[in-house]
Amino acid sequence: MSLPVLRLKAKEDKRLRQGHLWIYSNEVDTKATPLKDFEPGAQAIVESQQGKTLGVAYVNPNSLICARILSRQGKSFGRGQIQQRIETALALREACFDKPFYRLVYGESDGLPGLVIDRFGDVFVAQISTAGMEALKSQIHGALTRACEVKGLLWKNDGKMRVQEGLAEYVEVGLGEVPDMVPMEENGTLFEAPVRDGQKTGWFYDHRLNRERICRHVKGKRVLDICSYVGGWGVQAANHGAAHVTCVDISNQALDWVERNAQLNGVQDKVTCLKGDAFAAMEKLLEEQQQFDVVILDPPAFIPKKKDIGPGERAYQKMNQLGMRLLAQDGMLLSASCSMHLNENSLERMIMQAGRHLGRHVQIIERGSQGPDHPVHPGIHETRYIKSLMCRVCWL
Repeated sequence: MSLPVLRLKAKEDKRLRQGHLWIYSNEVDTKATPLKDFEPGAQAIVESQQGKTLGVAYVNPNSLICARILSRQGKSFGRGQIQQRIETALALREACFDKPFYRLVYGESDGLPGLVIDRFGDVFVAQISTAGMEALKSQIHGALTRACEVKGLLWKNDGKMRVQEGLAEYVEVGLGEVPDMVPMEENGTLFEAPVRDGQKTGWFYDHRLNRERICRHVKGKRVLDICSYVGGWGVQAANHGAAHVTCVDISNQALDWVERNAQLNGVQDKVTCLKGDAFAAMEKLLEEQQQFDVVILDPPAFIPKKKDIGPGERAYQKMNQLGMRLLAQDGMLLSASCSMHLNENSLERMIMQAGRHLGRHVQIIERGSQGPDHPVHPGIHETRYIKSLMCRVCWL
């Protein structure tokens, strides 16, 4: 079956030639190939202004990112290619991890833009965020079940990007049985991930290595975990020998999950949950003159869009300053950000400024990014979003 053509304007192919996979609507020659002629999710051959084939993409005329490259070849993209991409992704994860708990598919970085699949043993949670991937849903299902032993598959298709793509939000079981809570293990600690009712797929594998790093410094320490969610940081710290851990989250349900995961590891007596807004809770702890040996700051993205950079940076600045004030002498601060629009240099500057303002001497001892199950596409800076700075903070 021949595919229609999507032609770019003059000189708008440079980014694609450098490795990027996205095409913006203002880069398309809409006189030659009107976007309104494409159905959302339809595939097309992308051509330069000179008529040279740049690859095959799926198209959504209703989105600012109106097309995403699937293949550099000029043929339609289907189950065979999807299965090959999933098998290639699986080989990387099996080489990096000795247990089947990881992000199996990470969108553009694994050649499947708009698709995320997290693995919890033989249960898989998949998220589709684009019309192009939604059109390939049955092929994804078939390819995944051929590449892996799948006893349960949950389609967690309720992300914000679906609204922007004009897609309905839904959560449904695609195969087998998927319980509300799925068992998993990370860094020697047992968890149950709330795959149905939790955030995103229910778990955040991206900070695995950063959690491992901070756990080397928690033995016998008092730990504060801000924005704790289900206890990924805090419960691991308790399980790795922390004397006591305080987990702070605004959600009662999240704190119930913290307690459940603490019990799984027999560390419930070392974990205290505190409900509240992160900033208000930190202020309250300061009023009570509490101090901690280790403070972990892993907030949600304060800068979801470029327009949010100003207020978002002020929020990160305030949180890091409060975190430092809660540290005891020679304490350890783990400051993380999942905001793609905040670069590491900016986070480092905020920590330095917070230290100077408080008269603290700050030493950055480790830098972290996302793990190998979130590989970075070198041509797409958007695929690197996790920043983590582990700092020793000394009083002057």
